[in-house]
Amino acid sequence: MWAFGSLAGSSSEQQALAHSKDMAAFLSSLVQFRGLLQMILVLGIGGSFPYGFHISVINYPSVHIRKFINETWIDRHGSALHPDTVMLLWSFIVSVYGIGGFLGSLCCGYLTTKYRKKKCQMFTNLIMLVAALFMALSRTAKSFEMILVGRFLYGIGAGFSLNIHPQYVGEISPKKLRGFTNATVAVFLTLGKLTGQLVGLREILGSEALWPWLLASSGLSALLQLVTLPFFPDSPSYLLIQKGNEEACRKAIRKLWGEGDHQAEIDDIMKEKGAVASTKTLRVLEVLNERSLRWQLYMLLTVMTTLQLCGINAIYFYSFEVFHTAKFEEHLIPYVSLGVGLCECLSSILCSTLIDRFGRKVLLWGGYLLMSSVLALLTTTLSLQHRFFWMHYFSVILIFLFVVFFGIGPSGATISVMVEIFSQSYRPSAFLIVGCINWMGLFVLGMIFPVIVDNLGPLCFLIFLGILVLSAIFIYLYLPETKGKSIMEIKAEFNKLNFGKKETSVTENNLPKEQLYCTKL
Repeated sequence: MWAFGSLAGSSSEQQALAHSKDMAAFLSSLVQFRGLLQMILVLGIGGSFPYGFHISVINYPSVHIRKFINETWIDRHGSALHPDTVMLLWSFIVSVYGIGGFLGSLCCGYLTTKYRKKKCQMFTNLIMLVAALFMALSRTAKSFEMILVGRFLYGIGAGFSLNIHPQYVGEISPKKLRGFTNATVAVFLTLGKLTGQLVGLREILGSEALWPWLLASSGLSALLQLVTLPFFPDSPSYLLIQKGNEEACRKAIRKLWGEGDHQAEIDDIMKEKGAVASTKTLRVLEVLNERSLRWQLYMLLTVMTTLQLCGINAIYFYSFEVFHTAKFEEHLIPYVSLGVGLCECLSSILCSTLIDRFGRKVLLWGGYLLMSSVLALLTTTLSLQHRFFWMHYFSVILIFLFVVFFGIGPSGATISVMVEIFSQSYRPSAFLIVGCINWMGLFVLGMIFPVIVDNLGPLCFLIFLGILVLSAIFIYLYLPETKGKSIMEIKAEFNKLNFGKKETSVTENNLPKEQLYCTKL
């Protein structure tokens, strides 16, 4: 027994030593790649950060904006608006963000192919700054229409940046840090949501006197990126594949990845360039019809739809009711909700450190199953909360657990998979499809979710539970692990699914050599 115990102790010590070595290697990589970290920060602050910010911040000044709409109408026409009309105008202000985002996504694929991602992102910053100006001057000009225009322009900017950011950040990273860099898209998105919740508090910018500055504050992140992004290079893969400039590619790699032997990475880009040289940049409809991309599209639709329908929006919606029934004081509820946002942000940061160790596949299907388990328990506790007073507290704990599992798993791993399963020539069209799904999903959910809640109550979580379980099974059975693999290796894995085992040698070269042209419908 003593010998067995000593062996077990030795084994656990070896595992702990291996984990510490992995962590030390990871930290040393971050020091070496400090140029990459700086660019990740610059891309994130003007990329997914504004999207998350505008999702959360609009709820805080809602009372003040509705009052402003009514007061403006009285000044113009001498009579007050009907409350239903005020609510309709407010709903349009909220929803026009999604319309702008959808239009931005549609235009982004064409423009990034023609003018490159860096230039388009800087143009996006200008759109955001104009939108911030409209928001800041709306009350001075006594025009609620300026809020509407500003919100629409914010949506267009978010449609661009949410499309550009994942592609750009995925193309500037080496294979061993690609999962980490892709996961930072989710980190900045949740950081934006958390910042919106924080500055929206009435003690900061959420008061009646300061709400125009609350809505305009997003312009600061756009200004910061506009000033700093010109000092960073285009992605190495873009410089080599699209521009054919190997020297500029090597210079960008040295600036981002530091000095060292990066020849293996350059060789992978050269292989992709060789494959791309005999292909064309496909339009969206051609991507949908291309046999060699069939299973990539299945995966894209699965992970993106599951991200929309996993229940995270329902959790945030129900959290206020749960906190009320758990007897939290009214003035404390915004701070408890802020704690939920902080929890999601910290778990997304944790995901970025775990994704290159455990892989994308495990974090996806494992996260889906853990989230579905929490939803099953939460449905039970919400159904029984009126019979047992202590059930409220279990519901609060389960809400925090769900947000943690979402942040550690699907939140970061979804974006990483979407970037990695498509090569350079197909990525713009693929992300146009992603953008359409995302913005249409937001609009549809906003329309039907209140109806579902009214009719099903807590049982609405069973719908999300079913979706999570089915997606977990599908991902477990069919998604190839992309960790540490080049684009061509991932392509070969998907060819086994697209063409069968007898045709695994089929690559992008199956398309005739044609001139590169821009992505559009």
